[in-house]
Amino acid sequence: MAEVQDGHIDSFTDSLRVEPIYESFLCPLTKQIMHDPVTLESGATFERQAIMKWFKESDSSGRRLVCPVTTKELSSTELNPSIALKNTIDEWMHRNEAAKLDVARKSLTSESSESDTVQALEYVAEICQRSRSSRHVVRKLGLISLVSELLKNSSTKVRQKALESLCFVAKDDNDNKDEIAAGDNIRTIVKFLSHGHIQEKEQAAYLLFELSDDKPLSEKIGSVPGAILILVGLSSSKAENLLTIDRAEKTLVNLESCEKNVRQMAENGRLQPLLRLLLQGSPDTQLSMAAYLGELVLSNDMKALVAQTAGSALVNIMKSRNGEAREAALKALNQISSYDISAKILIKAGILPPLITDLFTVGSNQLPMRFKEVSATILANVVASGANFQSIPLDKNRQTLVSEEIIHNLLHLISNTGPAIECKLLQVLVGLTSSSATVQSIVDAIKSSGATVSLIQFVEAPQREVRMASIKLLNNISPFMGVELADAFRENFSQLSSLIRVIGDNSGISEEQAPAAGLVADLPLQDSVVTRHLVRDGAFTTIISKVMMIRQGESRGGRFVNPFLEGLVRVIARITFILEDDPDIIAVAREYNLTALFTDLLQMNGLDTVQIVSATALGNLSRQSKYLTKILPPPIRGLCFSIFPCISQKSVASGECRVHHGLCSSRESFCLLEGKVVEKLVACLDHNNEKVVEASLTALSTLLEDGVDIDQGVMVLCDAEGVKLILDVLCENRTEELRQQAVWAVERILRTDEIAYEISGNQNVGTALVEAFRHGDFKTRQIAERALKHVDKLPNFSGIFSKMGAQ
Repeated sequence: MAEVQDGHIDSFTDSLRVEPIYESFLCPLTKQIMHDPVTLESGATFERQAIMKWFKESDSSGRRLVCPVTTKELSSTELNPSIALKNTIDEWMHRNEAAKLDVARKSLTSESSESDTVQALEYVAEICQRSRSSRHVVRKLGLISLVSELLKNSSTKVRQKALESLCFVAKDDNDNKDEIAAGDNIRTIVKFLSHGHIQEKEQAAYLLFELSDDKPLSEKIGSVPGAILILVGLSSSKAENLLTIDRAEKTLVNLESCEKNVRQMAENGRLQPLLRLLLQGSPDTQLSMAAYLGELVLSNDMKALVAQTAGSALVNIMKSRNGEAREAALKALNQISSYDISAKILIKAGILPPLITDLFTVGSNQLPMRFKEVSATILANVVASGANFQSIPLDKNRQTLVSEEIIHNLLHLISNTGPAIECKLLQVLVGLTSSSATVQSIVDAIKSSGATVSLIQFVEAPQREVRMASIKLLNNISPFMGVELADAFRENFSQLSSLIRVIGDNSGISEEQAPAAGLVADLPLQDSVVTRHLVRDGAFTTIISKVMMIRQGESRGGRFVNPFLEGLVRVIARITFILEDDPDIIAVAREYNLTALFTDLLQMNGLDTVQIVSATALGNLSRQSKYLTKILPPPIRGLCFSIFPCISQKSVASGECRVHHGLCSSRESFCLLEGKVVEKLVACLDHNNEKVVEASLTALSTLLEDGVDIDQGVMVLCDAEGVKLILDVLCENRTEELRQQAVWAVERILRTDEIAYEISGNQNVGTALVEAFRHGDFKTRQIAERALKHVDKLPNFSGIFSKMGAQ
């Protein structure tokens, strides 16, 4: 008998040898074949669920209880199973299914049309939905392999229908699942997840979910390259349809039954399964998960998640006496402590006390060195987080990481271990000295331990990491221990030479070069012994060459360039602090043309430290000009000079410096009047940084000092439009140091009557001088008094201050 579908006779169905459907097989209510027929007292037979629904609706609507077929009123709702009819229907179904499956098998093994193949797959799906025994028949007939082959069919419809059919075939039948998973079928199914059409993806995800319910198959699915990564991506996707996402998520949950899969999930960013096993698994599983966690490369967000979820558990495992468990926990903690946020979480979890115990314990109970190395690394990571270590107790005595005894122990350990641990413990001290809150405690402990010399020796270490950590540490403590470090370097100048070699390395600006330059720059500026050694060692040739390369854009170093340049400039400026009465050093300053160099560096806007150091160095150089200028012999006096002596009073030889009254140059006598240095210093008086202004004003003030022509110095400042800016500095009163310097300069400027007269009417200047007169220190008040007299704000006979200390 042919069946009608979509209004036409299906040719495929027409070929089936199927027994006709008897009317008695159909439920009068649903018109469908009955699976659980029951008979009423009226003799009519119905599908159990259908008649029960009829009774319920009649009761709820208040209708009389009647038989739907005979309409006779029923006295009872008793349902009698029609076993004979059920058996007859089952037998008919089996014969019918066998016929359909036989035709379906033939269609799937031949070159059938797309529509016939799809129809055959529909019959397979339909039959598999009926019962487990039907699915068993499908397997026995060899249909599973035939359907699986169609997953590679060129027709999208066929592939999609094959996936759908296999989902029904796999339902609650592990034997069927095994056959579906044979060969490379799982790889083919996984491929649909990333390359299939929407419905193919959906069916493939569902099929994998069915297969993954079987533990051996879950391991097989996980072994397909990329399967777990694709599933993880789908489960968190915001672009896929919700059904696909849900099935991918459920598949992953099933795959968690295999530890290998859990590891893969963690590797692909799905950490929760691993963390669950770490917290709730058997001791062996916990050990396995902790060990694997230490091997993973985690993003910072993942590190924070692990620390928050399992940090306390890992710290507890770390305290275990089981060496294998301890090693696994330490490796995991090493991994997650490398992120500031996760490190702070571990501190709250109590990681510091056991770390310190592990590092300091000696004797039979001490950790193997490979464990101590990991502990030292974790401690370095934790310290780099910048937590407040002063408030975190390590033991019952309330000692902290910055307590003197703890630092002494760290210093002792540094001197008595191998390079790997040395490096990490030096990094611990680098972290502690990088904080303004703890650096002084570390400096005090280093001083009291006498460890300065032993720390300096590491600048010659052959291991770059050890050397770099040592240089960073010494750079951090150099502002507090400059004298002690200089004394130590004087005992072995080869270590200072090693620093210069680091600075002079030409393989690009590295992380260790900036602190190396800063360390040398922080040694006492007036220490002529150190500076002379640097001269003999050729350090300044190397350093100036480096500065020129940076200025010309020939050196690249990213974030290290600016601090490196600042350190280099500070080192070069050392020369200018020991110029006085030292012809050799003066010759060096001339050789390197330091006036021109610092004038150029003064113009590096945005690098305040470079500008401050350059202005200071120019001031130091200018202060020597009055001693280095070449005084010309006086002109020969003739008759007219004796008759008209006034003519000779202002005679100036050709080329003579108006301020120093000799032959000057920027290179030979460091005179600021050459090369427009004055104008460039004046421009810095308008800088936002008070320290730049102060250094520039100090340098300009060398033109107003005793021993030079102050009137001409004032005129030079006038010509450069500097007087107004100096007055502005006075009036702004930004810092006490600036006010003192400005008051001194203004008093010198006001010695010129014309300027004093012009400024006498400037109320702002007058008020600023009065404020300095009232509130400045003793010396400033004296100078302010003299300035006020110049502008007639105080009478000349005022005796408020004695003449002592007059400038």
